[in-house]
Amino acid sequence: MKKTITIKEIAKKSNVSVSTVSRVLNNHPSVSPAKREKVQAIIEKEGFQPSMLARGMVSNKTRTIAVVVSDITNPYFTSLVSEIELASGEQNYSLLLFNTMTAGRQKKADSSFTERDTFKTIIEKKVDGVIILGGEIDRDIPQKEYLQALEQLNNQVPVLIIGQNQVDCSCSFLERDLEKGVFLSVQHLLALGNRRIGFIGGEEGVKITTQRVQAFEKALSLYSSFDSSLIYLSDFYTEDGYNSMTSVLKQQTPLPDAILAINDRVAIGAFRALADHGLSCPEDIAIASCDSFPDGDYQIPRITTINQHNQILGKLAVTRLLKLIDEEPLETVDLHSPDLIIRESCGIGRK
Repeated sequence: MKKTITIKEIAKKSNVSVSTVSRVLNNHPSVSPAKREKVQAIIEKEGFQPSMLARGMVSNKTRTIAVVVSDITNPYFTSLVSEIELASGEQNYSLLLFNTMTAGRQKKADSSFTERDTFKTIIEKKVDGVIILGGEIDRDIPQKEYLQALEQLNNQVPVLIIGQNQVDCSCSFLERDLEKGVFLSVQHLLALGNRRIGFIGGEEGVKITTQRVQAFEKALSLYSSFDSSLIYLSDFYTEDGYNSMTSVLKQQTPLPDAILAINDRVAIGAFRALADHGLSCPEDIAIASCDSFPDGDYQIPRITTINQHNQILGKLAVTRLLKLIDEEPLETVDLHSPDLIIRESCGIGRK
């Protein structure tokens, strides 16, 4: 059986340093074409297949990124993780996914403890960087113990959080422009003649809910009138949309002209609630959503929603994290710009 050649042996045969071989293996640009060609020729001749462990021993990197997500069944997180994986793969990085189940119907009682325990595991795995999606950091007031554990993690490995900035946290944040998406939706519903507009979905005490409700109130107060009794908070899932819309139908007289759902899943639940009460969207109540999920164009009716551009967000997250890993300066990154997707549920073109 042929003995597997080592990186040190490749360096000796190529008459270059071990670090140069490492840079070639990691596709680093700071290698001259002549040296790269020489090293690659030896690699191909010997049939060398570098392991992540071997690379890490030389470069002090594992070329692995940990992604911590609070609920992988949430379509928003699923879509964003997919984009992060694609962007990471383009840079020859692999992902290590941690689904903490600290949100959704299977969420654990002490979510903060679960995430803190996950941070310890991440440190043991020797990853190069961490991306966090959702969880305790998304709360208006995260637990003190969680923030302390997060700081400890960030002191050992770069951490990037896709979410709204948290004061007293030194991690890097990549924020979404939540206000713009809400304003686009409300302006569109108002332009179609709706005046009595409600808001459903979203968990109380979570930044994305708090900021979107604040933007909703601001937009309506600016262009029409705001009625706090039309706010029905619950959570981010289909059954929450169903339950919130059921409450609206039972408690509101007259019914609202339109509803803004916190995401497409909540909107779908609202469609079902309307149907179960002999009503329909958009004929009886128009509905729009703040967050586009996959397949929104195949619902009945098709959902008017906000495209948060997860492809752009995923690439930005990976780009920024790699700069943190390489200790390169971060350029100023503008907030991403969401766009309104106009479809049937808002009642456009309705006679």
